[in-house]
Amino acid sequence: MKQVAQNYKSGELVVLDAPAPACRPGGVLVRSLFSLISTGTELMKVSEARLSLVGKARARPDQVKKLLDAVAQQGPLAAYQKAMSKLDSYTPLGYSLCGVVVEVGEGVDQLSVGDVVAAAGNEFALHAELNWVPVNLCARVPDGVLPEHAAFATVGAIAMQGVRRAEPQLGEVACVIGLGLVGQLVVRLLVAAGVKVVGLDGVEARCRLAEKAGALACASPTPEGVSLVETVALDASEGLGCDHVLLAAGGPSNQPVEVAARLARDRGRVVDIGKTRLDLPWNAYYEKELDVRFSRSYGPGRYDDRYELEGVDYPAGYVRWTERRNLSSFLDLVAGGQLDVATLVSSVHPIDEAADVYARLREGTLEGIGHLLHYPGSELAAVQAARPGSTSRVPRAAYTAGARIGTGGKVGVGLIGAGSYATSMLLPHLAAHDVVDLVSVATTRSLSAVNAQRKFGFQRASTHADDVLSDPAVHAVFVVTRHRSHADWVCRALEAGKAVFVEKPLALDEAQVQQVLDTVVRTGNDRLLVGFNRRFAPMVDELAAHLRRLRGPLAVRYLVNAGRLDATSWYLDSAEGSRFVGEGGHFIDTVSALVGSDPVDLHAAVHGEDVSALLAYPDGSTGSITYVTTGSARFPKEVLDVSGAGANARLDNFRRLSVWGRGRVTTKRAMSADKGQRRQVAAFVEAVAQGREMPISLDSLVATTRATLAIGHGACEQEPVSR
Repeated sequence: MKQVAQNYKSGELVVLDAPAPACRPGGVLVRSLFSLISTGTELMKVSEARLSLVGKARARPDQVKKLLDAVAQQGPLAAYQKAMSKLDSYTPLGYSLCGVVVEVGEGVDQLSVGDVVAAAGNEFALHAELNWVPVNLCARVPDGVLPEHAAFATVGAIAMQGVRRAEPQLGEVACVIGLGLVGQLVVRLLVAAGVKVVGLDGVEARCRLAEKAGALACASPTPEGVSLVETVALDASEGLGCDHVLLAAGGPSNQPVEVAARLARDRGRVVDIGKTRLDLPWNAYYEKELDVRFSRSYGPGRYDDRYELEGVDYPAGYVRWTERRNLSSFLDLVAGGQLDVATLVSSVHPIDEAADVYARLREGTLEGIGHLLHYPGSELAAVQAARPGSTSRVPRAAYTAGARIGTGGKVGVGLIGAGSYATSMLLPHLAAHDVVDLVSVATTRSLSAVNAQRKFGFQRASTHADDVLSDPAVHAVFVVTRHRSHADWVCRALEAGKAVFVEKPLALDEAQVQQVLDTVVRTGNDRLLVGFNRRFAPMVDELAAHLRRLRGPLAVRYLVNAGRLDATSWYLDSAEGSRFVGEGGHFIDTVSALVGSDPVDLHAAVHGEDVSALLAYPDGSTGSITYVTTGSARFPKEVLDVSGAGANARLDNFRRLSVWGRGRVTTKRAMSADKGQRRQVAAFVEAVAQGREMPISLDSLVATTRATLAIGHGACEQEPVSR
């Protein structure tokens, strides 16, 4: 399918041939008819991508802070390589479209194949021929509404939420500062609500367009223009001033917020809808006791994964207007004739011309505010049937020799999932290995598959994981998806006769552990490795070599300064297991590797996300793991201390190893924190190619997983754990 994308590093904007997305539970597959180009948000993103690295850093100081934290933890080289890899990727554009439902996912009963819908979301309603959209980000288009007008619904919902935040009443006066696409829609909504409207914008054509839509007067934000608008507002309000000032402008100027204070009446409301600079002039806002409010995108539900991704709606008795209800309300106003959208359509272009359209918008040679992309061949008559192609599960197959090549030949590798970790920590090592043949990659998002194929040379890219499992050229499958799906994909890959490398954790509960073990017994395929990479780290390997010369039990102390997660991290989703379940296996496996056996007993205490665990081993060795989330981001993330048989050792964040022996101290340093991914990938690939045993035994993988679950589930339940 065709999709518009931009490379954030080079600024290149292209129309790609990308794999069509799969239809997943909780949403629908939509074939686009029209998608709307946002001349504000999208052009800002397009322009930002064309900046130098210094310019990008100035535009995104939040990302610079993350980079500095990464340098402190990983070293400058590793942090730089990861940042450049992320920059040199295609990212999608678009967030507002109208299309036809061609496939309905499991659990969706509100929509049917053939429904015309408006769709929203900068991760879902993209400039692409096909999009998977969660059900709460779709609204059925009423009869009589043209699809090119319905494509405005997302931007209409943004404007509507801004108006709702202002809480206007009949007869009041409002000023809209910024008369771009959102501002024009705000004007129309306010007029429809019986509000007297004035406006400010530096483009005369936009001022005249707003006046045609019902605004009393609009002018340029020059001293003369502001005085004109102020006079009209005072006349319309009997000398009071504007009850509401809605900021729909963007850019670095602080003028909009300063003008707002001048125009607003005493105790008026100022609502920020756009990305406006807000250096509030204290005296002006204090003296009038102005109420400053923010409007968050399309409405309640935005940025809430439970609402947007899981389809959990808010009861209308508590939240009357959600994202989806705002979309529907906007479409109803268009259908009833209360809202004119036709005058906002400036041009329509086929998707093939998208790169040229963006270039002309950036250069200023394409005027207007409402520009649409059209998708030829997507007319209603052509899309009543579901998308062709099988999405069925790969049939179960007996274990075959495919998982154990044993000839020393090339190992065909397939990936299920190619997110940030896979592309920065696994794929570079796979691509560099001389016996690896990168055959197939499957991701839920089309551009993720395209990026992986472009960067690493996969022969095939898909959005269907079954394409990887059924490919006879694939001998080994890497599962790098979210935690809840690991056990299922492991079982399906083992059933398909593949060797399997799965990122931690192997399972989220005992039932999933047993599912994996039952699959191994049933198929005879035990070619499995979990991504416990730290035991393969060069510094850990050298520490283990020192310890092998000692006799007697060891005391291993592992401090993990995990840090706080971003509020949007999917690690916080309880369906993915506790945070320790997701990460703890790394640390237990490392201690077990140093001791040389698996734990036979454990005790743990938890407080919030912080965990203190004590592991006991058959030879009397102990391992204590302290996992904390409240430390400094600049302190080393992992510090490992070992004592025993008259010796001590300390490993700081995989970058410095110190060993205190009899009479001397030896220290070794590294430029970057090598946590063992390269060595683990090589060990797995060579085991598959040569038919050797897996680098970590299945018994040890299961023992580590069960110990992690025992501790992690206690972290979920907020109570001590023992076994």
